Amino acid sequence: MALSLVHSTLFSKTSQLLLHTKIGFSHFSSSIPFSTSALPSNPKTWRRPVISVLELGGVKIARDDVVRDDPTNNVPDTIFSKLGLQLHRRDQHPLGILKNTIYEYFDTNYSNKFDKFDELCPIVSVKQNFDDVLVPADHVSRSYNDTYYVDSQTVLRCHTSAHQAELLRKGHTHFLVTGDVYRRDSIDSTHYPVFHQMEGFRVFSPDEWEASGMDGTSFAAEDLKKCLEGLATHLFGAVEMRWVDTYFPFTNPSFELEIYFKEKWLEVLGCGVTEQEILKRNGKLNNVAWAFGLGLERLAMVLFDIPDIRLFWSDDERFTSQFSKGQLGTKFKPFSRYPPCYKDMSFWISESFTENNLCEVVRGIAGDLVEEVSLIDNFTNKKGMTSHCYRISYRSMERSLTDEEINDLQMSVREQVESKLNVVLR
Repeated sequence: MALSLVHSTLFSKTSQLLLHTKIGFSHFSSSIPFSTSALPSNPKTWRRPVISVLELGGVKIARDDVVRDDPTNNVPDTIFSKLGLQLHRRDQHPLGILKNTIYEYFDTNYSNKFDKFDELCPIVSVKQNFDDVLVPADHVSRSYNDTYYVDSQTVLRCHTSAHQAELLRKGHTHFLVTGDVYRRDSIDSTHYPVFHQMEGFRVFSPDEWEASGMDGTSFAAEDLKKCLEGLATHLFGAVEMRWVDTYFPFTNPSFELEIYFKEKWLEVLGCGVTEQEILKRNGKLNNVAWAFGLGLERLAMVLFDIPDIRLFWSDDERFTSQFSKGQLGTKFKPFSRYPPCYKDMSFWISESFTENNLCEVVRGIAGDLVEEVSLIDNFTNKKGMTSHCYRISYRSMERSLTDEEINDLQMSVREQVESKLNVVLR
């Protein structure tokens, strides 16, 4: 959503970029009070040294602009290293291929009416990321446990909707926004702290729906469903579809589109008719609009048969050479037969413990060598102390790991978990 003026210290080097410059529709299933209790007491201890400067839109952003010595900063170097890679802008990458296929659908069916943005800065204000899309003040997505904060008023965007308000105020009425988004999350084959989204937005004027005899909301909802059913057919072929009513804070009514694919129902995207408050705030007093959001990795894993989300970040030629520009749905041929190695770790948790913080510690040490972190046992003793046992799966997608390497990783994980998370190992 809107790119308003953010913290002057952070943007002293990036104001030019911001002048050039959705929480995913699946991010709003529950709400809990906002709290900073999940924030590490000493963020510096979460980082490994990195000497790096990234460039976005021709403007350089230094590491210290993002991984900052600020009590509210929880961005580790592992996340900073992903900024600016923009996998969705690589035409021979599965995410780029999928993005361009979606562009092709909209260009063909809407006569190039939709403006496209795919290089907007992922560093946005709290206002842009949450307030401008009506995310409640107490929503779980605002917590330090879920979102990467650069400082108390600046975040790495959780969704491409963080640019919606600015684009509306600039006069755009039909647009697609694609970009990398960031969320603190669990570790498994389908979750990664950086992924890619596309948002679509269309504004209607009164003369477009009045002639139909329908009210504006009904007209927009019907047009939205027709558009997205066509997109699903463009991507997946002739498949059975169904609409499911749901809730998002920024649309009403809200829907999810599911398709029957490979003998099971698959959620494709979330969407809805934009809340009138968003339009009114941005100069569209007499209009209605629709919006949709989809995750590129989620769809690409299905379309290309990619089994592990970590593969999207691989530079191994055995992965990258399998895909070609414009070739949607090329089936990935696995090249890794390396077995996983499992290590269990048990500890007494504290009141401030969260699983996302545990995953951040493990990622900070093992990077993409960690395949999964799963809770396999927990109990509370007579004294009221709670124990968790987590199983950590280590596996490289590209090579065999040695016993010594895995043991060293696990030892470091144990040491860091105990010192950073205020837990007692068992």
